[in-house]
Amino acid sequence: AGLSMLTGEGSPFPASPEWAGATGRPCLLGPPAGGTRLGAEGPGAGTKNQRVCHVAVQLEMGSLWEEFNRLGTEMIVTKAGRRMFPTFQVKLSGLDPLADYVLLMDFIPLDDKRYRYAFHSSSWLVAGRADPVAPGRVHFHPDSPAKGAQWMRQIVSFDKLKLTNNLLDDNGHIILNSMHRYQPRFHVVFVDPRRDSERFAHENFKSFSFPETQFMAVTAYQNHRITQLKIASNPFAKGFRDCEPEA
Repeated sequence: AGLSMLTGEGSPFPASPEWAGATGRPCLLGPPAGGTRLGAEGPGAGTKNQRVCHVAVQLEMGSLWEEFNRLGTEMIVTKAGRRMFPTFQVKLSGLDPLADYVLLMDFIPLDDKRYRYAFHSSSWLVAGRADPVAPGRVHFHPDSPAKGAQWMRQIVSFDKLKLTNNLLDDNGHIILNSMHRYQPRFHVVFVDPRRDSERFAHENFKSFSFPETQFMAVTAYQNHRITQLKIASNPFAKGFRDCEPEA
């Protein structure tokens, strides 16, 4: 409720009802922004609302993400949905402590290819054109909306987010194609109290992406070194050793 942002030219999200707000209007987050490790915004940041233009985002567990990235991060997708590891966690600064913000994530394909893993060379090879793009979805942090002060008080963790390869998923999980590469994106949206707030939708958000969080979606780990690192660094690693039924 209270979100009256609209889709528009350059919006990364389709006008689909599954992420429409209570008003039935989908949410606009605008064109993708280039990001750095500290989540710097790309060109055009100067046109942003003062409530978001100073927002900065730092990726938590950056060294662990980089360790996975050097090996080629893989994330499991299942029919039932699987949590990400490492978990996407960020530390926010520069928000207006008294303003309301919604935090959310989406995942965009890195290219138009599908891949296969060559075990003899321990490398990913292009296997053809990408499958049709899975239904575009966003994951709202469950504490949204909340005051800037609350978001800045502690590390924000997207530990409820799950990835699925079920195109008919009705649990709100992020739908991805297996053997395709993705870039997670993080968005901070100022909840504009003005009655005509949709006119300013393009000014009221800031997007961040961290290249070290890119990953290949898989139904089973392909690189055994990824499996080893997940088990070594994940306190809940027993879940990675147990095979989940795909039914």
